[in-house]
Amino acid sequence: MTTQRSVVVKIGSALLANQDLLTPRFGFLQRLLEDVNRLRADGCNVIICSSGSVALGLRLVGETPESAGVSDKQAAAACGMPLLLNAYRQVGHEYGFEIAQVLLTLGDFEDHRRFLNTRNTVHRLLKAGVVPIVNENDTITTEQIRVGDNDRLAAKVAQMIGAKDLIILTGVDGLYDRNPDDPDAVFIPEVEDVSQYMDATKGKSSLGTGGMETKLLAANMAQEAGCTTWIAQGEVDRPLSTVLSGERRSTKVLPHPNPLSGWDSWIANRLQMAGSLSVSKGVAKALASGERPICREDVVSMDGDFARGDVLHIYDGTGIERARGLSDFSSEELRVLINNPDTEAEQLLGYRTKGEIIRSSNLVMLENRHLLWDAPEGVN
Repeated sequence: MTTQRSVVVKIGSALLANQDLLTPRFGFLQRLLEDVNRLRADGCNVIICSSGSVALGLRLVGETPESAGVSDKQAAAACGMPLLLNAYRQVGHEYGFEIAQVLLTLGDFEDHRRFLNTRNTVHRLLKAGVVPIVNENDTITTEQIRVGDNDRLAAKVAQMIGAKDLIILTGVDGLYDRNPDDPDAVFIPEVEDVSQYMDATKGKSSLGTGGMETKLLAANMAQEAGCTTWIAQGEVDRPLSTVLSGERRSTKVLPHPNPLSGWDSWIANRLQMAGSLSVSKGVAKALASGERPICREDVVSMDGDFARGDVLHIYDGTGIERARGLSDFSSEELRVLINNPDTEAEQLLGYRTKGEIIRSSNLVMLENRHLLWDAPEGVN
C-alpha cells in the first residue's frame, strides 16, 4: 500500500458538462488536470470522483435533464461514460499520466469484503502511477442499490484509502449560513460541527444529484476518518493547489482530532440503512461501556430486511439513535429468535450460537460528532 499523502477530488456535473450543449468542458479539464499533475509532482496521490457521465450522454439518447427518467439516465450513463473517460484520457496524456476507470455501487461500500477489494484495487493503481477516476455505476444502479450522490461516494473513497484531504469543487466558493443569493448571507470559512449548518443547505444544481446538504453529509463522514474537507469554487486556475495552500477562499471542515479506526469508521458511516433495532433506554445506557453486546432479549422492535453482516442502526426507547453495529443474524433469523424468547437459539436456528445479535467488538456508539439518522416508522 502507498504511504504518500492522498487527496480525493470530487467534481460535479456542472463543472464537467456544458449545461446547454451537454458536451465536455475541456477548458475546465485542462485547468484541473494541470493542477493534478502539479500535486503529483509534489508527491501526492490524487483520486478523482467524477460526475458527468449522465449529463454527457443525455444528448445521445435524445433527452434533457428535465425530461429524462430513470431508464433514460441509465442509458445516458452508458453513452456518456466513454465520452467522459476519453476527455480525461486526452488531457491526462498531455501531462504524461494515465487514468483508470473505477465503477462502484452501493454494495462495494456496504459489504466489507468488497470494500477491501476496492481499496486494494485503488492502492494498486496509485502504486502504478495511474490516476483513478471513480464514479457510481449509473448504468446498472437503481434507487435501492445506489449511493445517490458523488459527494458521499467521494467521502467513502477518502475513508477507504485513508486520504488526508477531500476537495469538493462546486459552483460556489464554499458554505454560507443561508442561500448565497441572499445579500445578507455570511460566508463560513471553517466548520467543526456540520450539524449547525444543515438547515441552510437545501437545493441542488440542474445537472447534479446533490447540493450543499450532501457536501456537508460527506464532510461529516470524512471528519470521522481524520480527513479534512475543503468546499470550493471550481472555476479558477489551479483549482486544487490554491485550496490546499490557503491562497483563495474556501470552506474548511476540520477533521475530528480523535478519528475512528478503519473498522469503526466503516461501521459508523453508512450510505443507506439496511435495518434497525430499538432497545430500552436502560439497555442503550449500558451499551455505552463498550463491553456489552446486544442480545435478543434486549430488542423491543426491529425494522427492515437485512442479511447477516449488514450494519444495523440502534435506537433507544425514545427514538434517538445511539449506536450502529454488525448483525450476526439475518432479519428472518432474528424475527424467529425474538418471537420465541423461551426457546434456545440453537433449537430455533439449527446451529450453535450464543444468540448475541451484535457483539460488543462490532458495535460503535455514536457521539455528538455524528449526524444521527431518524428512526424508521414503527421503531420507538
